[in-house]
Amino acid sequence: MEGANRKRNCKVTSSVGYPTAMMVPTRLWLAGVVSVHRDRKLADRLLQQVRTCCRPLQALLVCTDGWAAYPGSIQRAFREKVKWTAGRGRACLQVWSELCIATVIKRTEKKRVVEVTRNITRGTLEQANILLQTSLGGSVLNTAFIERFNGTMRERLASLTRKCRHAAQRLEGLESGMYLIGCTYNLCFPHHELSTSKHVGSACTPAMAAGLTDHVWSVGEVLTYKVAPTPWVETKRRGRPRIQPVSEPLVPKRPRGRPRKVA
Repeated sequence: MEGANRKRNCKVTSSVGYPTAMMVPTRLWLAGVVSVHRDRKLADRLLQQVRTCCRPLQALLVCTDGWAAYPGSIQRAFREKVKWTAGRGRACLQVWSELCIATVIKRTEKKRVVEVTRNITRGTLEQANILLQTSLGGSVLNTAFIERFNGTMRERLASLTRKCRHAAQRLEGLESGMYLIGCTYNLCFPHHELSTSKHVGSACTPAMAAGLTDHVWSVGEVLTYKVAPTPWVETKRRGRPRIQPVSEPLVPKRPRGRPRKVA
């Protein structure tokens, strides 16, 4: 969005929040949202998108930074309806039993990290370490992979940099550009770490590592790919169902008024 113009042809971009999410084992970018307000609704939108990419009731480790809205949004997104009593009544919402939430807070001085604090918001440290080793995400809890991806996003989309003159005119265009960069990152550009002999050994994109495709896509293939529309579902009518009237046999109507005289 365009801010105050201090000089001619000089645009200042106001700060926006664009939290993103990544699947560490495959380096697959899962979701991202853009908003001017960095609040709980922004975190809820992101986690609802991540929830659609996960298998239900599976062991999951989520590492976040120190934003206070993340733990509550994660627990609201990863929960299922559980009916404890038989009969009529509302089902309870229960958080996944094997969900672990880790918070990594970095303190910087003079643009250098001097202290890293790691906390377990939900779950146990032993369970988090087991899931961390399974995901091949390093030896300690960290957010290095998503930070590296955010650096790639800011490099390829100039409007997301902290100080730039490529101001975005509309928020929708900024979000569309973010999804274009994210899709090409997943499908079109082989990942250096995934292509080494330690993982696959050949050119491999995050989408190939996740099993979503079997080849490296071109940018033109991404832009011309046709997505099938969602199936139409009839809306549920509220209230009591209408009672269909019982059909009666046709009876000739009685003429109104006086009968005509026959000459």
